[in-house]
Amino acid sequence: MGTEGANFRVIAGRYRLEARLGRGGMGVVWRATDQLLGRRVAVKELPLDETLSAAEARHQRERTLREAQAVAQLSHPHVMVVHDVVEDDERPYIVMELIDGDSLADRIAADGPVDAREAARIGADLLNALRTAHAAGVLHRDIKPANVVIEDGTDRVVLTDFGIAQVPGASTLTEAGSFVGSPEYTAPERMSGAGTGPASDLWSVGALLCAALSGESPFRRDSLSGVVLAVVSDEIRPPEQAAPILPVVQGLLERDPALRLDAEGAERMLREFLETGHTLVAKRFGRVDRTYSPRSVLATVVLVAAMAVAGVSAAALLVNGGGGTGVVPTSSAPGTSEKPSGTASSPGATTRSPSPTATPSPSTGTPSPGTTSVSPSASGSPLTSSPVPTNSQ
Repeated sequence: MGTEGANFRVIAGRYRLEARLGRGGMGVVWRATDQLLGRRVAVKELPLDETLSAAEARHQRERTLREAQAVAQLSHPHVMVVHDVVEDDERPYIVMELIDGDSLADRIAADGPVDAREAARIGADLLNALRTAHAAGVLHRDIKPANVVIEDGTDRVVLTDFGIAQVPGASTLTEAGSFVGSPEYTAPERMSGAGTGPASDLWSVGALLCAALSGESPFRRDSLSGVVLAVVSDEIRPPEQAAPILPVVQGLLERDPALRLDAEGAERMLREFLETGHTLVAKRFGRVDRTYSPRSVLATVVLVAAMAVAGVSAAALLVNGGGGTGVVPTSSAPGTSEKPSGTASSPGATTRSPSPTATPSPSTGTPSPGTTSVSPSASGSPLTSSPVPTNSQ
């Protein structure tokens, strides 16, 4: 596979793989040089599973193309750039922007939670990126600290790992009736099988803000079933550290997606906080306690049972990977990574904020390392539990 020269492997006659930045269940990320253009890049190499049939191997390559397609159509300073997709010896590689920095998950693990101003800055930049992605019909579906990179030197916030994104006009690559994602950061409508839209990504941003401020998702529990039930039905208690931006967090963690704060409103409120130190309270509809129908509750129970039957452990869900530092692209996988040289009242339950969101896009993409993927039982409930490797927080 590739050619060897000066102890470096060259793929596609062009990209020289020089140092491994990280490894996870969905592949290896390399620091590399594009010998044609003379620039540094990151290359994601997918593993070859010798047990796969020819059709399954082709399916895997299609997933790689899906990830690249999702990002390549976006042009935004806070979205990772995809330069190229190549195959070498029937193995797919994604060539990406090389970002010197750590994932938000790694920063929290190393330095502890961030303060409210830093959380607001990160959240505002992510929301701005999502506005561009959603306008293009792209849903990320796996937003979590592991998939957010903070660039060294500039502190630029970069959203990575569109491995399970939905892209308009592309065929569905995951099996019907399967749920893919990181449950601690997954919106309740996805858990209950009600579908995915832009609002689902916004819920994930709300959970990410809580994790950035406190060190963990508000939906972390001791078991997978506990996480699912926390997302779907438990009272939502944002951490005390979220008090300065509580209206935003509560608005994003509204269980009813039709009442959830939209990206534009949430970004505006966070930038207002950065400028003034105050957060305006979003306009609210009358308080509506979200009631799930017996059917949706049953679907959630079926999901939990399916996960148990599949043998998905709490550890697999809650510890989505080891520490991954270094030049990023990052991926949410368990694995290793190497870094090259190179005041407030206690918040209560969530408020109800308006802002209907757009319709979902039709198709699914690639699960990345650290992402839970579970197919439910024969009942057919539409449920199943991320280019750069990072870890989940």
